[in-house]
Amino acid sequence: MESKLNLNPELIQSARSAAARIAESTQQFIDKNTTVAVERTVARLMGIDGVDEIEKPLPNVLVDSIKEGGGLSKGAAFWIGNAMVQTGKTPQEIAEAVSTGEIEITKLPIADENKIIDAIYKTAEKTVEKIKSNREKRNEYINTIGEGRKPYLYVIVATGNIFEDIIQAQAAARQGADVIAVIRTTGQSLLDYVPYGATTEGFGGTFATQENFRIMRKALDDVGQEVGRYIRLCNYCSGLCMPEIAAMGAIERLDVMLNDALYGILFRDINMQRTLVDQYFSRIINGFAGIIINTGEDNYLTTADAVEEAHTVLASQFINEQYALKAGIPEEQMGLGHAFEMNPSVENGFLLELAQAQMAREIFPKAPLKYMPPTKFMTGNIFKGHLQDALFNFISIWTHQGIQLLGMPTEAIHTPHLQDRMLSIENAKYIFTNAKDIGEEVEFKKDGIIQKRAQEVLAKAEELLRDIEKEGIFSTIEQGKFGGVKRGFTGGKGLEGVVEKNEQYVNPFIDLMLGGDR
Repeated sequence: MESKLNLNPELIQSARSAAARIAESTQQFIDKNTTVAVERTVARLMGIDGVDEIEKPLPNVLVDSIKEGGGLSKGAAFWIGNAMVQTGKTPQEIAEAVSTGEIEITKLPIADENKIIDAIYKTAEKTVEKIKSNREKRNEYINTIGEGRKPYLYVIVATGNIFEDIIQAQAAARQGADVIAVIRTTGQSLLDYVPYGATTEGFGGTFATQENFRIMRKALDDVGQEVGRYIRLCNYCSGLCMPEIAAMGAIERLDVMLNDALYGILFRDINMQRTLVDQYFSRIINGFAGIIINTGEDNYLTTADAVEEAHTVLASQFINEQYALKAGIPEEQMGLGHAFEMNPSVENGFLLELAQAQMAREIFPKAPLKYMPPTKFMTGNIFKGHLQDALFNFISIWTHQGIQLLGMPTEAIHTPHLQDRMLSIENAKYIFTNAKDIGEEVEFKKDGIIQKRAQEVLAKAEELLRDIEKEGIFSTIEQGKFGGVKRGFTGGKGLEGVVEKNEQYVNPFIDLMLGGDR
């Protein structure tokens, strides 16, 4: 792509190289460690589901038992495989037997290692094949019934009741939405377990459960056939159960997942060691499943000034790109995040926003960029808010964004009503149609406000990335360089769930999803 902003390709390459080295140094830490969430994910992918008599999920029951027996450093798969050889039971039957006290999984005699590995991989390969078939099913739908044009129109439903969510989601699809995000209930990211079954109560959103995923997937497939467009389903793959939610989404054919490397650390105070290990496995699963990940750089601009700190958004996009590549996610599945969040009273703010969006498009040409609407400076004045959303939509079509999370005129007042979504979808469709090819028609003035702004942001981001490379990502987060939020290396939630791997450690899904074989 020829740069309309006259960006320096050497600076872009320097920034990308620094981000790659940051990711590589982090990867050395990731490769040495596992977490309770990673091992619960392995258990789920091996076929373990359900809850015990006190509603505790069986993956938690099993992994807690392994951890208490001092065996987690070998991985859940090792102990499940050993129990399969020794008892002849399936992983589900083993988990149920652990739950009732029939089996102490770490006390069983250790079988021949080759037999253990064989049992593990035979089971794992079945799940991997199911996820692969889901990916093929998605492609079949898109090739037969089609899909909406980019930018995909992305709206949120959030009633707390999955059955009410279906009514709202199908209505939004009929109005023109391409992506339905079922926002999670408040605080779920801090639960160290995944609730079970269909749920009808939630505050500010609906619980992310595998059954809820299955129910909504079917509802969107049905309405997709009706409207003649494949409707993508999005959920939130973050928090203390990040990789587990990725696994459930892959099994139930979700299409988009919020899946940021740093968001949980900065905005949910989840321990940085835990998050960085968890995000790696979650992204391996999402990458293999063909799921588009959405990153959370837009959140920085809710805690820091969007004019002054724009370079931190770009720096984080570079880092998220490299972490994603490490996990096998192609650029076409990287919905790198940014947002239209400058104070509307800033003179020429529209030009600065345009520079930021065009810069992201040029630096990440293959990524389906996720562009977030104005929220920070929404006041409850629905008419002004609708105008702010219109300017946001105008920049999106101009700069060829990939996924457009639609702003709502009632932002800052209440959860959107059906008619609020309809107005937002109408607003976007009107502008996207009327200004469809403006990006091909308009060039930017040489050394004008837009070019200079983009060049300045790139230069500051490159400098920040070189600083992070010297200091390391952990120290950078401790200093509060992203979003102005400081977090400690041993602080936050979930550190007790991080375990260093033993030389016998095994996780078949990393091999099968990244390498394709044992």
